[in-house]
Amino acid sequence: MRRCLVAAAIVISTPLLADVNWVTISSDSNRRIEVDPASVRKEEGNKQVVLGRIVFDRELNDPRTGAYKSIEALTRYDCMKRTHTTLKRTWRSAEGELLREEEVRASAEMPVRTGSLDDKLLREVCRPKTAVAAQASAARLAEKAGDAAEDLRRANEAILQKEIDKEKAREKAAAKPIRKAAMPASEQAPDKVVEKVIEAVAKKPLMKLAGAPAESVAPAPRPRPRSRPASAKPVAPPDMAAARFHANVHWDYEGEGHPDNWSKLKPEFATCGSGKRQSPIDIRDGIRVDQPPIDFSWRPSEFRIVDNGHTLQVAVGGSGISLLGKRYELVQFHFHRPSEERIDGRGFEMVAHFVHKSEDGNLAVVAVLIERGVENPFIQTLWNYMPLERNRDVMPPGVAIDPGQFLPVDRAYFTYMGSLTTPPCTEGVQWLVMKQPVQASAEQVAIFSRLYRNNARPIQPTFGRLIKESR
Repeated sequence: MRRCLVAAAIVISTPLLADVNWVTISSDSNRRIEVDPASVRKEEGNKQVVLGRIVFDRELNDPRTGAYKSIEALTRYDCMKRTHTTLKRTWRSAEGELLREEEVRASAEMPVRTGSLDDKLLREVCRPKTAVAAQASAARLAEKAGDAAEDLRRANEAILQKEIDKEKAREKAAAKPIRKAAMPASEQAPDKVVEKVIEAVAKKPLMKLAGAPAESVAPAPRPRPRSRPASAKPVAPPDMAAARFHANVHWDYEGEGHPDNWSKLKPEFATCGSGKRQSPIDIRDGIRVDQPPIDFSWRPSEFRIVDNGHTLQVAVGGSGISLLGKRYELVQFHFHRPSEERIDGRGFEMVAHFVHKSEDGNLAVVAVLIERGVENPFIQTLWNYMPLERNRDVMPPGVAIDPGQFLPVDRAYFTYMGSLTTPPCTEGVQWLVMKQPVQASAEQVAIFSRLYRNNARPIQPTFGRLIKESR
């Protein structure tokens, strides 16, 4: 019976996975951005999930994938907060052959930068549908549901017929030929056999169409609970007790949500405790080499600053870096106090992390260490527009900042592979830590300290990671 259900379920799911119909929403000489309108599904809280892809004008090479022509991404967009979370990526060849799939189990929620690829996709999926588009979408959905329902009916009829045949065979085998005139029970009363099978099958939940209301299918009977002696007391397993203890605890730097407990708060935070490439680290014993320079293209831009409950975070537009010919767009930057990184055991007053993201979803973080000294004009501009309340953005009109002015004169750097320093602690992040710190005044450091006295994750084990250093 179980095999029949599985086989029929496969048949039913086939029409729901129809060929993707890509629609181009943007294109230039190097790439084409497309989206599958039929894939858009709404989630709770003004969120939309959509399947999009980038088709490049030529094949690109990746050490893990080989030659690929397009990258598909299943992404969740928060239309109100203007953030995105990548759920899955797929690399395909020029012929459409699947090369590699990557489930992003602990993807970070990232702000959508104006003018970026994700900005174009967000606007596409979050804009209100016209009446004509909504009607067409409903018609397509109804057509798919009709096809699936027909397959469901046929599959359930086949299961029912098989049960009838099996019941007839059992009745025939059990019949005793007492007299010659006696007929097999299955031939004497075929209707009764059918009634018995229908009654038995009705007690079992048949297959249902994905998305159908639960009440449209007969529920399976619940097993009766076993009686327990009055003296016996239920004892929760240790892991369940721990899960209940941390269920309503939000991650933080102190209290129950402190870094040692991050991996216990949510399943998607597990990497915070089990990962072998976690950040920050004490940077020491680096290999001194002639590293390629980081090509900074940080530009003046208007900005948006928010106190998100963990730090002050700033979003800008039009900035990025290139490293070994690969382009990364600046998504946001934020501050920690004290510095999360250490250099040969030495800590610093603060650090600014500039988070960059490439088109294929890779992250590169530039860390600029901050020591106490003279007033920093770049930081002062940000502090001038510090939000009065948490989780409320401030976008000062006509005020621009230039992240390039925050960089040290000496662009030498350390680099290693690590992770995000906040949950979900996603690994595979390339860190670029500037060797020369910049300065901020004692007053500027004190202002940040009034908001966040300590928002730095403790140092993590290196596990023998390679660290390279500009000589």
